[in-house]
Amino acid sequence: MLRLKSASPPPANLIDGRRVLALGAALANLIEGPLQGATVQMGAIPQLQTLAAGAFDLVLIDADAWEAPALAAAVQALSALKACPPVLVVGANLPAGLVRNLMRLEAADILEAPYTDQQMAGEIQNLLARAQPVLSAATGEVGGSRCWAVTGAVGGCGATTVAIEIAYGLATRSGKDRSVCLVDLNLTDGAAAAYLGAAPTMRLSDFGNAADRIDAAMLQAFVTPVCKGLDLVAGVRDPSAFETVGRDAILRMLEVACEVYDWVILDVPRHRRSWTLEALAGCDEVLVISELTVPALLAARAQSDEIEEGVGVAVGLRPRIVLNRLANRMFGPAPSVMEAEKALQRKAEAGVSSDWEAAAASVNLGGPIAQHRPKSKIVKDIQQMVERLAAQPLRRDTAQKAA
Repeated sequence: MLRLKSASPPPANLIDGRRVLALGAALANLIEGPLQGATVQMGAIPQLQTLAAGAFDLVLIDADAWEAPALAAAVQALSALKACPPVLVVGANLPAGLVRNLMRLEAADILEAPYTDQQMAGEIQNLLARAQPVLSAATGEVGGSRCWAVTGAVGGCGATTVAIEIAYGLATRSGKDRSVCLVDLNLTDGAAAAYLGAAPTMRLSDFGNAADRIDAAMLQAFVTPVCKGLDLVAGVRDPSAFETVGRDAILRMLEVACEVYDWVILDVPRHRRSWTLEALAGCDEVLVISELTVPALLAARAQSDEIEEGVGVAVGLRPRIVLNRLANRMFGPAPSVMEAEKALQRKAEAGVSSDWEAAAASVNLGGPIAQHRPKSKIVKDIQQMVERLAAQPLRRDTAQKAA
């Protein structure tokens, strides 16, 4: 979902450091040959049906190892990916249905058997060179743009409030014009605009199947300025928006936002949509907001596991859980932070203090808590979290060093 960067001159060997999904046992023989220098994962055809965007830099398929109908259907599923990795199919028997589906992909090629290691290496280099813009989009190679997602484990846990305070904190920290964009992806009844006292203007449903019309100029027609450095993108109330707004329009809008702004903060609905995993796969951080109640903690653990299983293992993304509305326990059986982490089966990234008066006053006045109640504990806790996370290396940089 992050913006494309102009392709720079390719290195001498484009396979070095690439992540390759190899489908077919015979392809293991190439690991010490044409695939040397790459990280190769041997897999099976069903993986293509659920392949996360950005998971691999190249898919290599031995067509002779799989039944033709299943292989053609799996390759067809790849065409639905926003940033499909390049695909190279090899074999002596290449069915017409498979070839037709390959032609739908942005970067794909075939190599008929028998072939030499030199021919295989040449095909791989040519394919990767042609696919450089696709690889840049899938791996999130951008200048300094960062994208964080905030989502609630349960309804009413304060995820929108946290997203607003994060966005405002980053805008204040930057001090630049048009530095931060807060995107409310709760398309049917998002609350970010109401919390900020702003008028939503976005109508993505107007684009239908013409998502490619969305560019930087068009994005500005959707934007509502909030304060210096902070803009809001939010839709007008539309109960049918999730059905009428296409996946491509959502992902294209996010891609353009990451081209225009230094920081993009997403307020993501907790119920998964067709575009959710792809949007999260392009983020540097995903924050799951939970209250300090047993149902919320269990939901936060389940949601974090689902996100990590869906996109995290492939792209190195591990959601961070934030405990919201912490208060001193004077009465009642509320869990402690230690007890909460035991229920979560992982450490919480941060805790945000409870300050109902400050939150209610800011919502009623319209604007961030940091603007109306700058001394609130909520403001201090979120500022500390923002400073800590902003100092972290970009996930894509960490992944490149690990590779």
